[in-house]
Amino acid sequence: MQAENGGHSSFTLVDRTHAEITGVSDVDCFNDALVVLITELGVMTINGSSLNISQLNKEEGRLVVDGEFDAVEYSGRAKGKGLFSRLLR
Repeated sequence: MQAENGGHSSFTLVDRTHAEITGVSDVDCFNDALVVLITELGVMTINGSSLNISQLNKEEGRLVVDGEFDAVEYSGRAKGKGLFSRLLR
């Protein structure tokens, strides 16, 4: 999938337990039940249980999450800033 700004983003889910995501700009927040990502296509929220970020490469914009996935949702458009940078404005 290609974003309007020319970037690329993909989401691959295997057996609802392993996801590989590209186009990731930042991790907004995460715990074992929730992962919120800033991507080139907007904010992605992953809900589930036993969620764990096993790989993160911000230079390549690649992230791997393992656990039990219940829902994945996109919302809004990415502004390129994480939670902490928005709080420290």
